[in-house]
Amino acid sequence: MASRSTMRVTMEVGSDGVALITICNPPVNALHPNIFDGLSEKYGEAMARNDVKAIVLTGAAGKFCGGFDISTFARIHRTGDMSLLPDSVKLASHMMEEGRKPSVAAIQGLALGGGLELTMACHARISTPEAQLGLPELTLGIIPGSGGTQRLPRLVGLPKALEMMLQSKFITAKEGKERGLIDTLCSPDELIKISRHWALDIASCHRPWIKSLGRTDKLGSLSEARALLSMARQQVKKIATNMPQYQACLDVIEEGVSFGGHAGVLKEYKLFRELVPSQTSRALVHVFLAQRSTTKVPGVTDVQLKPRSIRKVAIIGGGLMGSGIATSLLISNISVVLKEVNPQFLQKGQKMIAANLEGLAKRGSLTKDKINKSMSLLKGALDYSEFKDVDMVIEAVIENISLKQSIFSDIDKICPPHCILATNTSTIDLNIVGEKTKSQDRIIGAHFFSPAHIMPLLEIVRTEKTSPQAILDLITLGKIIKKVPVVVGNCTGFAVNRTFFPYGQSSKLLVSLGIDLFRIDRVISSFGMPMGPFQLQDVAGYGVGLAVKQIYAAAFGERNFSSDLTDLMVQDGRQGKNNGKGYYIYEKGRKPKPDPSVQHVIEEYRKRAKTMPDGKPVILTDQDILEMIFFPVVNEACRVMDENVVIRASDLDIASVLGMGFPKYRGGLIFWADTVGAPYIHSRLSKWAEIYGAFFKPSSYLGRRAKSGIPLSAPSTSLQDSTRSRM
Repeated sequence: MASRSTMRVTMEVGSDGVALITICNPPVNALHPNIFDGLSEKYGEAMARNDVKAIVLTGAAGKFCGGFDISTFARIHRTGDMSLLPDSVKLASHMMEEGRKPSVAAIQGLALGGGLELTMACHARISTPEAQLGLPELTLGIIPGSGGTQRLPRLVGLPKALEMMLQSKFITAKEGKERGLIDTLCSPDELIKISRHWALDIASCHRPWIKSLGRTDKLGSLSEARALLSMARQQVKKIATNMPQYQACLDVIEEGVSFGGHAGVLKEYKLFRELVPSQTSRALVHVFLAQRSTTKVPGVTDVQLKPRSIRKVAIIGGGLMGSGIATSLLISNISVVLKEVNPQFLQKGQKMIAANLEGLAKRGSLTKDKINKSMSLLKGALDYSEFKDVDMVIEAVIENISLKQSIFSDIDKICPPHCILATNTSTIDLNIVGEKTKSQDRIIGAHFFSPAHIMPLLEIVRTEKTSPQAILDLITLGKIIKKVPVVVGNCTGFAVNRTFFPYGQSSKLLVSLGIDLFRIDRVISSFGMPMGPFQLQDVAGYGVGLAVKQIYAAAFGERNFSSDLTDLMVQDGRQGKNNGKGYYIYEKGRKPKPDPSVQHVIEEYRKRAKTMPDGKPVILTDQDILEMIFFPVVNEACRVMDENVVIRASDLDIASVLGMGFPKYRGGLIFWADTVGAPYIHSRLSKWAEIYGAFFKPSSYLGRRAKSGIPLSAPSTSLQDSTRSRM
C-alpha cells in the first residue's frame, strides 16, 4: 500500500527521460510535512534512476503551491512538537539545487512562501504570465525557511527583494520575468512541454545550469547592500515595532551578503526555527486561521442553503457611511440606488462617492476606466420608486430611533418580498429598529466601519427572527465586496462597539483622576493601537459619541462611566478633526499635534468630576494605564461571550483587529487576554472596583474562568458556564 506521502506527491518518468514531480494537496497544494517527505522521496528516486535525465516540478489542478501548511504551525503551537518542521535545507539546497540532475519549476496559478522558495531552488522557472509570486511569511511572525531570504535578492536584486519580503508584496510572473525571477513565460497548455524541453536543454548543456544561491551579480557591492539594509532597518523600526521577524529577516539577508549564500541559508533556517514557536507567530497564525473561520456559521452555512444573487442594492443616506458603503458595492460591480431627502444632499453624496473612487485610484487600486464603470452603476433617488426591484436595502442614516423605525416601515411595504432589509446602525438594538416592520425574518444588521470602502470588517447582526437565508446572502455579499464578515447577535452595540464601549470611558475616567490625556494616547499607541483613544475620538467626530451616550447609559447601567468631557469640548468650539481643533490641532498636510490650549477644558472637567482623591492626581505607571483601559474592555468581552453574542471567541479577536485596530501581532483581544491570564485580570479589576466603583466590577464569566483556570477563549462546556444565546 502506498504511503500517505507518495499519494500526495506523484512522479511520472516520460520516454524523454524527464521526471514530472507533481504536488497534489488541494486546494492550493500547501506544503504539509507529508508533502516535504514525498518530495524528498521522489527527488531521491529521480536522482537514483538511470532513465531520468532531468526533473520538472509542478503542482496539480492549475496551482503550483500556496506555501507551507499554516495549520501545521498551529499544531506546533499547541503541542510544541518541532519535529513537524521539515529539513528544508536538505530538500531545497542539497537535493534540488545541488542535485546531480537539473530541476525546472513549471508554475501556474500561484507560487507563494515555501512554494516560491522551491522554485528558486530549481535551475530555471517557467510560468504562465498571471501567476502570483511572493514571500508573505513575515505576516505570520516568521521568515522564509527554505532559502528564500538568500535566493530572492540574488534573482531580483536587493531593493525588490526587500520590498517583496518586508511588505509581503506579491508580483505577477510577468513582472517576475522582467525582474529575472522567471526565465520564460508561456500559456498553460504549453507549460509542461516547454518546461520539459528546458530541463533537457540544461541537462545536455544547451542552456546554462544556474544555481541561484551562487549568483552575486545582482547584489551590488557590499557597501551598497549594507546601506540598503541599514535604511530598511530604520523603516522597520517605525512600521514594525514589537515584531521581531522583520529585523531577523534583515539579519539573515545581511549574513548571506557578507558571508555567502550557504552561510545565509544556515542562519535563516536557525532563526526560522526560533521564530516559529514565538509569541508573535502564535498570535499571527491564530489571527490568520481565525479569520478563515468567521464564515462558518452553524445553522446557516452547514444546512445546504444556496446564496441568492444580489445585483442591485438601495442605500438610504448618502453621508460618510452611506457613500462609503456605496463605493464598496460599486467597485464590485453591484448596482446602487442612493436615496436622499433633497437634491442638495443627493448631489453631495454622489460627489463623496466620486471622491472615494478617485482616492482609491490614487492608491493604485482602481483604473480610470474602472471609476467610470463604477459611476455608471450609480443612480440617485429622492423617493422609493426605484426600490421595487432591489435585492437589498441598507439604511445608513443618523442614529435616531424614530427615523429608522419610520424608514423600515416604509421599505417593508415597497420592496419586493425577497429583498433583505438591512441597517448600518452601530449601536441600536435591531428589534427596536424593526419594531414597526412586518417582515421580521428579513431584518438584519449590516454594520460597516468607517471609512466603509476601506475598513475590512462587516459585522452581520442577526435577531432571533432573522432567516438563515438572509444571513447567508449577506455573508456572500461581504465576500464579494472583499470584507471579512463576522456574524454576531443582537444587543446594544453588538459585538465590537459593545465590547469597546469601556475603552473611551476608562480613558476619560483616568483623565478625571489627573492623568495626562496625551500620555494615555502615547501608552496606547506604544501598545500597538493605530492611535490613542483621544485622537480616535477627534478623528471619529464627537457627534457619534454624543448620540450614543444615553443609549449606553440605559443599556449598561452601573458599569457605564458617565462623563461630560465631550460636551465641554463642544461647548469650547471643538469638533475634533472636523474643524481642525480637538484634543489635537489638525492642519492640512501635517501630523496632528497636541493642543496645549485644551488644558482649561480638562481642568473644568476634573473640577466637575470630583474623582481625584483629596483633589490630587493619582500616580500610575504606564502599565497601570494600559491595564485600566484594556481590562474593562476584556471584562465586557467576557459578557459578550457569556451571552453568546459571538459564535466563538476567535470571532471577537478578528472583530477587534479589523474593527478597532487591536494589534494583530497580539492575536486579538481575547487571545491577548489569555496570554495575560484571567486570574490576574480578575484580581486587578476587583481591586479597582473597590477603589473606583462598579465600572471595574468583574463579570461572573471572568470570575468563573479565573477560579477554574480555564482560558477565556475556551468554549463553554456546561449550562452553568453559558447563558441563553441571543442569536
